[in-house]
Amino acid sequence: MAKKWGLTALFLFGLYALAMYVYIFHSGSGDIPAGLNGTVADPKVFMTERELYLSQEYSKIRNFLFFVITPLEWLIYLFILITGLSQVFERWLPLKNKWAIVKNAVYIFLLSVFLFIALFPIDYYRYHLSKLYGISTQAFSSWMRDNIIDFWVTFGETVLIVTVLYWLINKSTKRWWLHAWLLMIPFTLFLMFIQPVVIDPLYNDFYPLTDKELETKILAVAEQANIPTEHVYEVNMAEKTNALNAYVTGIGSNARIVLWDTTLSRLSENEILFIMAHEMGHYVEKHIYFGIAGYLLMMLVGLWLTAKLMPWIIKHFGRVLKIKRLNAIHSLPLFLLITSFLLFVSSPLSNYISRYQETRADQYAIELVHDTEAAVSTFQALTKAGLNEVNPPLLVKWFRYGHPTMLERITRVASEKETDAH
Repeated sequence: MAKKWGLTALFLFGLYALAMYVYIFHSGSGDIPAGLNGTVADPKVFMTERELYLSQEYSKIRNFLFFVITPLEWLIYLFILITGLSQVFERWLPLKNKWAIVKNAVYIFLLSVFLFIALFPIDYYRYHLSKLYGISTQAFSSWMRDNIIDFWVTFGETVLIVTVLYWLINKSTKRWWLHAWLLMIPFTLFLMFIQPVVIDPLYNDFYPLTDKELETKILAVAEQANIPTEHVYEVNMAEKTNALNAYVTGIGSNARIVLWDTTLSRLSENEILFIMAHEMGHYVEKHIYFGIAGYLLMMLVGLWLTAKLMPWIIKHFGRVLKIKRLNAIHSLPLFLLITSFLLFVSSPLSNYISRYQETRADQYAIELVHDTEAAVSTFQALTKAGLNEVNPPLLVKWFRYGHPTMLERITRVASEKETDAH
């Protein structure tokens, strides 16, 4: 039975991968409307032929990998279950008399190492691809260092969460999902609070803007928006990437607006001020807090669905999956599979909300700095630097894009410019 399940899963995965390959590489989608040819939104206007070619090829490969990797993770979780590997991890060491957190830590470490090794070839290929297309500038040793840091940070968080989760399942098999969600609220807020000052510095160096003349101008814009001046930082990303970026992170007194040093070195002053105004828009409209609220709401629904699905699956397919009971730690791969699936299928909704917030931030920036030309050139520069698609296929937009497409952003700004001219 387990062999039949495995072969069926592989067959379905193969069909899915083939369908996504045809859709992404041969559907012909992603072209811009004919009416926009030759406009500022047309990539042929602001990208060279080589950049355009690389953008199309690189985007197709990245999009295909995105749609294949997550289902591949589900396949790995299924493999761990039906082969009995999860039970092997659970009884690897004789720790019956040890604390639950110690036993969980051993199990999670073995599971994490297995997943790390299983997915490493794909992770390395993505890194190699980014280097090949000139996006990444990161040395292999630095890339491995980031991966190892990420492994241990994730491991520590997972041990804590899983220990509490299975303690709650043991205490209340019916209401564990609600108790888990209530505990996740302060935990999520705590992580958001310490993210900029504890977690992010593990990967990169953050410091106040070094260009004092630019800083003065940014602070003047921040003053217009009534934003505390101490929340503007730059981060050294040039040794890792050629891409450009800026973002808002943290909550409360640790909230920060962060600019990559690549953005500072490669964009004009007006373009940087527009980007800063965009990030200030997120800060002013409290998008981080709305994002946290949305995340917690989706987590509530996700935990409730997981609490309904796990017992049903174990009851009907527990023998094939080699899961004896819900509250055993060897059922964790099933929990991870279900939650990963739910996150994947809900991503179009979360991305839609994120795109709305990004649109609001763009509008705020335009109203704050009154520089549509800088806005257009900024979007063009971001597209070139990341070899991004201007108008991705519909499924790619739904599942991958937390920002509006560059076609939408540029045409919206261009229409604002025309309105102002009249």
